[in-house]
Amino acid sequence: MEVYLYSVTIFFCLYIFSVQSSTISDNSPEIITRFQQYLQINTAQPNPKYYEAAGFIIAQAKSLNLGYETLEYVKGKPLILLKWTGKNQKLPSILLNSHTDVVPVEHHKWQHPPFDANVDQSGNIYARGSQDMKCVGLQYIEAIRRLKSSGFEPIRTVYLSFVPDEEIGGLAGAQSFAESKDFKKMNVGVVLDEGLASPNENYRMFYAERSPWWLVIKATGLPGHGAKLYDNSAMENLLKSIEIVRRFRASQFDLVKAGLKAEGEVISVNMAFLKAGTPTPTGFVMNLQPSEAEAGFDIRIPPTADTTSLERRISEEWAPSSRNMTFEFQEKTPVYDKFGKPVFTAIDSSNPWWALLEGSVKKANGKLGKPEIFAASTDARYFRDQGLPAIGFSPMANTPILLHEHNEFLNQAEYLKGIEIYESIIKEYTSYIEPTSDAVSREEL
Repeated sequence: MEVYLYSVTIFFCLYIFSVQSSTISDNSPEIITRFQQYLQINTAQPNPKYYEAAGFIIAQAKSLNLGYETLEYVKGKPLILLKWTGKNQKLPSILLNSHTDVVPVEHHKWQHPPFDANVDQSGNIYARGSQDMKCVGLQYIEAIRRLKSSGFEPIRTVYLSFVPDEEIGGLAGAQSFAESKDFKKMNVGVVLDEGLASPNENYRMFYAERSPWWLVIKATGLPGHGAKLYDNSAMENLLKSIEIVRRFRASQFDLVKAGLKAEGEVISVNMAFLKAGTPTPTGFVMNLQPSEAEAGFDIRIPPTADTTSLERRISEEWAPSSRNMTFEFQEKTPVYDKFGKPVFTAIDSSNPWWALLEGSVKKANGKLGKPEIFAASTDARYFRDQGLPAIGFSPMANTPILLHEHNEFLNQAEYLKGIEIYESIIKEYTSYIEPTSDAVSREEL
């Protein structure tokens, strides 16, 4: 009898598992199709089809009976906000943020059309935005779809924001949103935003990011004949500066190559443009040394950097007035908050959201790497500026990092696994009750 009961139990467990697995796999084609449909909407800068993307997102909200509204801080740039109301609206809410725009493409350099969302024999979905970051926006929705179908009811309210213009600075999107009255009414307690793919099995988590300083250095001098040798020409002085900047870049890069620091922990400098010469209808004047020359540099600064030292380096070494040089910043994002402290999200016991994220990923059989500083910039910085914990996380393991590159893709198995990860995260986050001195039971709440 014991053997019989044991066999029945095993059979029943296997049956339940097979039903659950078949349910997931049966829905997989529909899930992938929805992802493809979102990817096929061309939201590339500078002319993203924002309203088409908004219509798609709202249709998903309607299918799940989620609340939705369109916010438009700048005309022509809609921000879609979805709401899944929790049982206790007095508790701080959860915000899941993503952006709808993507960077431009060079169509002829892709092996698959970048807005067709083709799937190859390996299950890789090729499309601009497949990693950055339409995957995350749809994974939020699919995770909520699964939670709702299971009968789960959140204690905390969940908001999903689909913002415009992240790829061009976020002024009309996340920045305006984070500073708005609309946002303050939401009583947000924590924000999840984008992370990066991971080439290995460990998911990556980001607690801070480097701030962009976009620097333009300009040199001036007297024009001269193309055959004349003389000191302090505009081009000569600019080239000296470029070489000094190059050496600084190499010193920072060497720390990364040696494994002493991660990429997000050093100051990166990359030249973005070089502008000089006297133009003609067919090219440039060759026998005239120009009186002006300038170069642009994309500098990214971690919150741990000494910005005073860097600014002194720029004024004294990179663009000294003694060499007829000037400089200006096209963008200079603060590295410190209004209290003079580095802008980052705590990853210790003072921030329960970090531990909850780690725990929920592990519950979904995911593995995590070391906490990181994001090497580039995301919309998370605008929420951190409001004093909120904001965590960068995109569940893409065993995936090459292809954001902004040709042939960007995400494997459909990784995409589906990411939905399970978010299902676990959302469940944990929305069920969390802070410990209090007069602890109220979860049942009462």
